[in-house]
Amino acid sequence: MPRILQITDPHVLTAGSLAYGVVDTGAALERTVAGIRTALPRIGPIDLVVVTGDLVDNGTAAQYARFIEIMDPLGLPLRAVPGNHDARDPMRDAFVSTDWMPRTGAVRWRCDLGGACVIGLDSLVSGEPHGALGAETLDWLANELAQAGHVPLIVAMHHPPIPTGIVQMDRQGLQAPEALQAILERHPGPVRIIAGHVHRLVMGSLGTVPVITGPGTSHAVTLDLSPARSAIFDMEPGGVLIHDAGPEGIRSHLLPLGDWSGPHPFAG
Repeated sequence: MPRILQITDPHVLTAGSLAYGVVDTGAALERTVAGIRTALPRIGPIDLVVVTGDLVDNGTAAQYARFIEIMDPLGLPLRAVPGNHDARDPMRDAFVSTDWMPRTGAVRWRCDLGGACVIGLDSLVSGEPHGALGAETLDWLANELAQAGHVPLIVAMHHPPIPTGIVQMDRQGLQAPEALQAILERHPGPVRIIAGHVHRLVMGSLGTVPVITGPGTSHAVTLDLSPARSAIFDMEPGGVLIHDAGPEGIRSHLLPLGDWSGPHPFAG
């Protein structure tokens, strides 16, 4: 059963810089990598790491270089899609030596893992916080799914195609998700969309397609469900998601990151 580990919204900056003057995002990603490495004996082999956007905070070559440097000790296969803080050309240059990064156009890809398929979609609208999928990307997706057969399908993207209840973030979600819904609902196997952008665990559905967003690795968008409230952030513990895709379907686990005691036996 293929196992996919999802990291989202690292927002890496160059060493010594703080996001919003508060958050050391690079150090947070270093702790994330260390926490994953510690957990690997318990969670088992990972077939693919997927980063669902906002790898870096300002889309610069130096930030991507630091992102790759921090991720390197993980030693696992990695793919990524861009978020609204990313920039396609610097991101493309950073991963130019890989076999999955397109040389031009949208950063989209398909990865067959033996019994499951993972597809990465590029929802970046340059210069804007919201996301969108162009007609070319939707046509590409439909063609890829026609070749995928009945296998479980995980679609990775940055912008959630569902409302989250956090008003300001929902203004920045994926625009016009109905076309995506129509394509994915035709897939004969299990489907799940994994996304980021809101820096929180949120679950919902796009029609009949389950959607889950991952927590960030450093700061979280505050869970404030008041209407017309500006988005704010706090320093909740970060985490990553683990997705298993097999014949019985797709299941997802939250792996929180931080320091706590345990494991402890239930029997005294």
